[in-house]
Amino acid sequence: MSEKNTLSKYAPYLSLGLEIAVGVALPVIIGYWLDNYFGSSPWLVLTGCLLGMINVFVIIFRLNKKLNNES
Repeated sequence: MSEKNTLSKYAPYLSLGLEIAVGVALPVIIGYWLDNYFGSSPWLVLTGCLLGMINVFVIIFRLNKKLNNES
C-alpha cells in the first residue's frame, strides 16, 4: 500500500481532530486575550470555554447527521 493511499485513508479523521481542537482552543484563546485587554478576568475565558463546548457539540451532531445519511 502506498503512502498516499494511507494518508488519504486517515485524512478525514485527522481533519476531524484538528477541527475539534481548533473549535475548543480558539474561543478560549480569544476569551483570554479579551480578558487581558478589558481586565474582566475570568468571565470572557469562561465564555470562551462555553462557546468551545457548544462548538464541539455542533461538530459532533453534524458528523452524526453526515454518517446517518451515508448509511
